Amino acid sequence: MANESQGDPMNSTPSPRFDAATLRSIPPGIWALGFVSMLMDVSSEMIHALLPVYLVTVLGASATTVGLIEGIAEATASITKVFSGAISDWIGKRKLLAVLGYGLAALTKPAFPLAPTVGWLIAARLVDRIGKGIRGAPRDALVADLAPAHLRGASFGLRQSLDTMGAFIGPLLAIALMWLTANDFTTVFWIAVVPAFLALALIVFAVHEPRREPALRKVRFPLHRDELARLGRTYWLVVAVATVFTLARFSEAFLLLRANQVGLAVMLVPGVLVVMNIIYSLASYPAGVLADDGGRYRVLVVGVGFLVAADLVLAFAPGIGGVAVGVALWGLHMGFTQGLLATLVADVSPPELRGTAFGMFNLLTGGALLAASIVAGLLWDNLGARGTFVSGAVLAGAALLGLFALRRQIGVRAA
Repeated sequence: MANESQGDPMNSTPSPRFDAATLRSIPPGIWALGFVSMLMDVSSEMIHALLPVYLVTVLGASATTVGLIEGIAEATASITKVFSGAISDWIGKRKLLAVLGYGLAALTKPAFPLAPTVGWLIAARLVDRIGKGIRGAPRDALVADLAPAHLRGASFGLRQSLDTMGAFIGPLLAIALMWLTANDFTTVFWIAVVPAFLALALIVFAVHEPRREPALRKVRFPLHRDELARLGRTYWLVVAVATVFTLARFSEAFLLLRANQVGLAVMLVPGVLVVMNIIYSLASYPAGVLADDGGRYRVLVVGVGFLVAADLVLAFAPGIGGVAVGVALWGLHMGFTQGLLATLVADVSPPELRGTAFGMFNLLTGGALLAASIVAGLLWDNLGARGTFVSGAVLAGAALLGLFALRRQIGVRAA
């Protein structure tokens, strides 16, 4: 099992490095991939920040329908990731599939302003997520291939931070454009097409794939059970813990519905994602640096703790102020967990199977997100917001128990 890190990645000696030299040490290709992600997220979040409210208030869809659409969309992306990741291992090329995925997402963006019914929106969302699925695992494997072992957490954290900048710039633009256009959803959806094509141009011309090491084993059938067995017990434990954790982390669409429920004006609802993603972006890179220097385990525990706190605040705190605190805690939990989970997958998977490893990871966590979003919608319709968020807090507590087992297993593996 390949692991280029020194010692136990869950319990390293603390010496966090937040200086400019660390940022300069991160390869240019990772910076470029981060800006590609940022531009595509600007495009996607301009649409997605408005989509749940548009579905409910304009097209008359239920919260269950919103949960179903969000869950199926993300699950579709996750299922696609497992095949694109395996193909990238098989052909030994990551960039080609990443370009294909970003290209498909860009080409399908115009479908959103053209969709007249819920059915059209579902189709547009699915095709867009297929593009995300095609690019996801090869892109993450490419980050792992480009990143120095001692900066792996920082590299994933930086890419995640830039990606998340797009996730709050997009809703900010959506708010401004909704104000300027007097709540014209279609115009905003059309403007969102532009950054998607800029992202496609950047990955084509600015990202260069590293040369494959001749000593790496040739993988002929990445999804064969013998190859999956090579991923090892520690990898599958990482995936299991992440899957339970994802059950607690349902779609952010329910944050938007909660804000609308407590009286936030429709025009300002995308501000929920702005607040969440600003905090997410600011937390991701420092969390990655802390994970490199202070140990993966402690950072993950803090991140899961933030999710428990977020769910409880969103369930019980009253008014817009309570929602604001809950959304801020949600952003912290995202920053402390999402890049780090990807880092752990890179830590414990063989280099020649990284695409498959990220693909399987995303398949199983995507299936969990589908289940979580559907159940969250049903709970919302039948028990209200409190039942939805309390259930999330309980599942996040279960993920904490899994982290204890993960810490022990990685300690045994390192020894």
